[in-house]
Amino acid sequence: MEPEADHHHHHGDHNHTHDGRHEDGSSSWVGPDGRIYHSHDGLAPHSHEPIDSPGLFGARAPPLGTRDFRERAFTVGIGGPVGTGKTALMLALCQHLRDKYSLAAVTNDIFTKEDGEFLVKNGALPEERIRAVETGGCPHAAIREDISINLGPLEELSNLYKADLLLCESGGDNLAANFSRELADYIIYIIDVSGGDKIPRKGGPGITQADLLVINKTDLALAVGADLAVMERDALRMRDGGPLVFAQVKHGVGVGEIVSHIIGAWEQSTGRKRH
Repeated sequence: MEPEADHHHHHGDHNHTHDGRHEDGSSSWVGPDGRIYHSHDGLAPHSHEPIDSPGLFGARAPPLGTRDFRERAFTVGIGGPVGTGKTALMLALCQHLRDKYSLAAVTNDIFTKEDGEFLVKNGALPEERIRAVETGGCPHAAIREDISINLGPLEELSNLYKADLLLCESGGDNLAANFSRELADYIIYIIDVSGGDKIPRKGGPGITQADLLVINKTDLALAVGADLAVMERDALRMRDGGPLVFAQVKHGVGVGEIVSHIIGAWEQSTGRKRH
């Protein structure tokens, strides 16, 4: 069993025992490929490989060319840290798209179904078109390593409602949490200004490799001392000029531009035209 120093899982609140078991019931071990695997929260065993660099926008994984959109509709993944506005963006996208497209949505929370309940309460879509997934304490695994917990409800919704578009909201996570292309055909990563104007230059695959970066809550910039020009400069540098949108999602600012990016990608991938 590997020594604790070799275990590179990044959650500091996991306490190890000498036999590889953790106090929370999870376990870790070295697999035949030499990688360190762990299992917890009902997820399939998975590893967390070290990330040597944030990666490049131009070298990001492309959408899968083998996708059959008759099995699962074009899927938009929405990721980002806690509190940046992922669920607000989900609501706004539903409001903008639901009259022209058949939509369904899946939300992720670690131990609640609060985000799904928020969408239902606010009438984003009919309740039966929304599923809420509890990922446990490793939300990035549910969008990257063991995506089955999301694929199941997405495929079900897609087939039940002949969906044109599916929205999948990640649980709040760190800047390294990005979607697997097996799950998301188009990836949006959303940050906000409240963390300061340093956030874009901190990088991480979420910022550098998402198809679209959204910088939300620009109306708070003055209050927190964030310089939007600095954020734009650093975001464009980190993303090699990849697209970004400044937004106030809660107030509808920038949402139309985000929708245009999504529909453009949907048309290109599926060969269909907007309604």
